[in-house]
Amino acid sequence: MGYNEQLIQQVWEKARASAEIDAEVWREDECGAWISRRQYGNSVSDFGWKIINVSAGEPDTLENLRAFHHRNPYDTASHQAKCHVTADRTGLATFEHTFQPRNRAL
Repeated sequence: MGYNEQLIQQVWEKARASAEIDAEVWREDECGAWISRRQYGNSVSDFGWKIINVSAGEPDTLENLRAFHHRNPYDTASHQAKCHVTADRTGLATFEHTFQPRNRAL
C-alpha cells in the first residue's frame, strides 16, 4: 500500500532513536537493524526500510504501523519480528557506541 509522506514520517518517528546519532537520518527497527530515513521503500539498500501493519486485519492507522528493515518481516500470528538483519557491533565493547551505522545478516 502507498502511504502519504505525513504517515511515513510519523511511522519513522516511532522507530528507535539513538542519542549518539542523528535521529532525523538514522533509526533502528525492532530487530536493532539500522534504517535510513531517505531509504524508505528501497529494498536494495543496506539501510532500506518498509512499513508493516503489525495488527492482522486491522486498518493501516498509525497505531498499527511500524518501521522495519526491508529484510525483517513481522509475524502477526506470533506477534514477533523475524530478525534477519541487525546492527553490526563487531569489534565494539558493550558500552561503546558506533557513529558509523552498519548492519549484518543473522
